Amino acid sequence: MSFGISESVRSRAVQVCTPQLFHQAAQSGVVVKTCAEIEDALESLRRGEMSKDDYVALKTKLKAKLPILTPHATFKNGRRLNADAIPSGLSIYDKDHIPDPRGWWKTKSQELKQNKPEVLECILLVHVTPSLEGLRLVFVIPGGMNLADAQKWMSEQLGDKDYDSCVKDLARPSFIVPEDYILFINEEELFKDREAATRSEKLKKDGELKGNGELKGDGAWKAPERGLPDGRPEGAAEGGGAGAEGKQADGGAAEGGGAGAEGKQADGKGAPTCYPKEYQGVPYPVIIEKLIELLGGEPQHGSRNSFIFTLSCYLRYLCDDNAEWIKQVIPTFGEDRKRAFITVESACNRKQSFRMPSIVSKAVELVRNEEMNTLSANYDDSDFGDINNPESYFYHIHQMPEKLPKLIRLLISKTPGIYRPAVSQAIFPPLASHLCETRFRYLDNVEHEATISSILCAPTGSGKEAITQPINHIMADIRKRDAEQRERERLWKDECNRKGSNKDKRERPQGLVIQEVNIDMTNPAFVLRMKEAENHFLYSKLNELNLFDALKGKTNQHFRIMELAFDLGNYGQDRVGTQSVTETIKVRFNWNACCTPKKCREYFKRVVTDGPISRISFSTIERRPCGSELPVYGTYDAAFDEQLKPYIDNLVKARGLVDCPGARKLAQTLLDENAQFARLSQDVVFENLSFRANVIAYLKACVLYVANGMKWEKSIADFVRWSERYDLYCKLKLFGQMIYDADREQDSVPKTAPRGPKNMLEMLPEQFSLKDYANLRREQGFDDNRKRTMDAVYQWVSRGYVVKLLKDETADTDTDSLIFRKVHYNRSYLLNKE
Repeated sequence: MSFGISESVRSRAVQVCTPQLFHQAAQSGVVVKTCAEIEDALESLRRGEMSKDDYVALKTKLKAKLPILTPHATFKNGRRLNADAIPSGLSIYDKDHIPDPRGWWKTKSQELKQNKPEVLECILLVHVTPSLEGLRLVFVIPGGMNLADAQKWMSEQLGDKDYDSCVKDLARPSFIVPEDYILFINEEELFKDREAATRSEKLKKDGELKGNGELKGDGAWKAPERGLPDGRPEGAAEGGGAGAEGKQADGGAAEGGGAGAEGKQADGKGAPTCYPKEYQGVPYPVIIEKLIELLGGEPQHGSRNSFIFTLSCYLRYLCDDNAEWIKQVIPTFGEDRKRAFITVESACNRKQSFRMPSIVSKAVELVRNEEMNTLSANYDDSDFGDINNPESYFYHIHQMPEKLPKLIRLLISKTPGIYRPAVSQAIFPPLASHLCETRFRYLDNVEHEATISSILCAPTGSGKEAITQPINHIMADIRKRDAEQRERERLWKDECNRKGSNKDKRERPQGLVIQEVNIDMTNPAFVLRMKEAENHFLYSKLNELNLFDALKGKTNQHFRIMELAFDLGNYGQDRVGTQSVTETIKVRFNWNACCTPKKCREYFKRVVTDGPISRISFSTIERRPCGSELPVYGTYDAAFDEQLKPYIDNLVKARGLVDCPGARKLAQTLLDENAQFARLSQDVVFENLSFRANVIAYLKACVLYVANGMKWEKSIADFVRWSERYDLYCKLKLFGQMIYDADREQDSVPKTAPRGPKNMLEMLPEQFSLKDYANLRREQGFDDNRKRTMDAVYQWVSRGYVVKLLKDETADTDTDSLIFRKVHYNRSYLLNKE
């Protein structure tokens, strides 16, 4: 029996809730602050300083910030959808509009303790709601009951006639409240993992439940029979067996039909019709809020009725053109409810076009985009990748190795400590741009040149300019040569401009090798610069990533150029004009760029699976605590340039195929480590990103080897090993979940871990079963597909990580009887920081 937890009602990403996650959320500043704001608003309402409608609107907006539980279920694909729900065996019961919730529970709990102790034992959590005007109970569903039966049963135990008879939504959220709102919690039972149907044991007393129905011989719950007005038994309204939730009496959809709608009661009276709370998995309040924003904001007094009419017309496309459905979701903005609902009906009687209006589809798209950003790992999550766990692949990833290559140590020597990891990665594109016609053979026997580009992705105000000075000093010699060539080009242009159109003009000068280019150039200019570079690398530093759009063209060529720059592919253009540039060249283009996490995700969101991301080296800067002291830089003086010069000279004079046995050996080691961790974590996104990350790391090692005068050192290996981990950490944190969500075949691949990949074998006990491993996969956000579960475990067996045992020697064909025992194996991927 497990249930889910999620960041907010806006998010569909859910993971299994643990005691640690629950208390962490309840103690978080967001929860405490938000509930305090709701309490302040309630006081303003009671003092007459705020209208009821304003209070309700503010309360709804504030509650959307709170994290949520999904007590009714977990979800097999980590998405809060009824179709994917795995019932937890728990149910929510709300007691609303209580003047004194704490006093009510104190009295009621004493009453239950004396008269119905078995019912009190079923209640596992009681807390005041965020509105402070109600209580929420989480209780164990007696065996054989569905959610609706459980609601009715609990209402009878509490003597509460006013209860929500429409509770059938397994994906229903419950807002998390501060810990001082919690009146009672049975933590051991609440987080206990067991089959949902076994919790009726406490209620099995002489084969019956006092006055509230009976338990059949097999422990299934049978509700007491009650008649409907026409004399039929109540179960006849459901059109199925006991506990079935088939077609409703009024012809409404069954709960299992995907929409989750419930029709009216069989007598046509009583509880209102319940409609789905979500449109294609997105809560209606979220879509409506976005629609209101696109319509210019909430209406002022005097325009509310016409605004409700317009909004109702749009909601017809999302609510199956059903006026009653719209009435349940539309806000009235302070308008009289009766008048507002007449307006809704009037809107639904109006003729509508077949096609959904663009503003409605835009609202849904915007909400989905915001949700995608939410689903992506939070960039401020300080424990992403379990970085504080010594057993983690990303252990202390922000700490560089103690012993660094001499060139790296020099280039970061003037940089404050917090910026050094980012600077150590940003220096490779300008360093590699000094190489010309220098090749390195990778493990697959393919020759590469030092095609390295880097993006520094960090929050606003984090100090991204820290990379500028080291790059300036690395590029000083190239910029000096470029200035001479640019002067030659300028003189030639001036000469051509002085001559008339019909005069003979001197040919364009030869040897105009200009390496550092301004990214604000046309595609013909880019091709021409590349042609004239004579196999040298072009280089550019972009203060903002979107400056790359200058090369966008009509077909998003900027992303293609990013890919070709890594692959050393051909690029060019064919033109008819005699003055036009007609060339095909190999793209030798290294670059640095900076951006914020939000802009970076937005920029690459449509191509996360198309290749650019895996071909780029990423780095970041940790967010400093508020009030931190100002970082102080050292001085980049002549002595610094003098120390740097020998390394630059070594790069400039290198030519031809360079053999670096140390780098090749390191690349093979890293490849094996990544493969081992991929097998243990079962994270397909990590594995896919690791392939090119290993090539990038190999090229960095080769650049350091050449700069060091063709001398290999252990410090190079240690640094490059850390560098590859750091690159993968940044990519997974930025794009891991986005890559999974964007994959067109996401149903056929395992899900990536929302908080970074972990060694799942180490999280299992010494002896475990297939069921233990399947449960762990669910907790970590993966699917629990039986075939994939077995494939992963048997891969561990074949690699010697575990051995297979049998519980029953006579049951060797029953996979459920198999248990596995871990054996000692060498975790070569562990990063030793010395």
